[in-house]
Amino acid sequence: MDTLYMAGSYNQTMGPLTKSRNSGAGEEAAAEPPRPTFLARVWSLLIVDPLIVLSTIVCSTVSVIFTFFDSKGRIPMAIARLWARSLLFFAGARVTVEGLDKIDLDGSYVFTSNHASYMDTPTVLSSIPVQFRFLAKRGLFQIPFLGTHLARAGHIPVPREDPRAAVKTLARAAEVIHQLKTSLLIFPEGGRTKDGKLREFKEGAAYIAIKAGVPIVPVALIGTRAVLPFNSGTFHPGRVRIRIGDPIPTTGLMLRDRGVLTVSVREQVARMLQNV
Repeated sequence: MDTLYMAGSYNQTMGPLTKSRNSGAGEEAAAEPPRPTFLARVWSLLIVDPLIVLSTIVCSTVSVIFTFFDSKGRIPMAIARLWARSLLFFAGARVTVEGLDKIDLDGSYVFTSNHASYMDTPTVLSSIPVQFRFLAKRGLFQIPFLGTHLARAGHIPVPREDPRAAVKTLARAAEVIHQLKTSLLIFPEGGRTKDGKLREFKEGAAYIAIKAGVPIVPVALIGTRAVLPFNSGTFHPGRVRIRIGDPIPTTGLMLRDRGVLTVSVREQVARMLQNV
């Protein structure tokens, strides 16, 4: 997997877990992902899938061992980054990053991205070189090896079925940012888009950013849906782009401002997705 870094701006000045009011941007139909061919299915099943399973077992095991010696989680994070790069390499994905110069690599942020594919997390993890944790659905923590790594490395499970517990999770996430001086990755749509359209954003990311007092960074992922479409186990080699938007400071904001902040973040993501 090759990663290219580019500078540049694609944004204009923008004048409990609920959805924000939809700005209406980004509702255009997305391009359909490629249809899986027989050879693509065979390649995915016999080559890519076994390599991904092997990489997950090896990297998760090594990462868990290092969590007993590295309280800050830097070594497990480096191993996780290696795991993510291996997945992209096996899948034939080439990643380009635009706008990396907008963030301080030693700073703390809440990265807020669209979600179109299971390849989204490996893409961000492999190519944005900051220390961060992420919120993940509780089911991922039940997967052998991977779940143990997630728990030991300090990532945060989200109990979707319990609203009260979900609010406590947001407060805990803000504490993690403070305690570890780290960043957080969130997919505010609440799940992967089925048709490629940008869905409404929930307000959890804005809540955490305001609570932690750190900037929120809009991120647009382009091309991951073509590499691994929704409800598909067939991989397709291709190019993926990460566009990092302008960080939005939260200094002086109150929790009641999270709705307006959420709309602003979504507008940036939608604009970056449209400017392909």
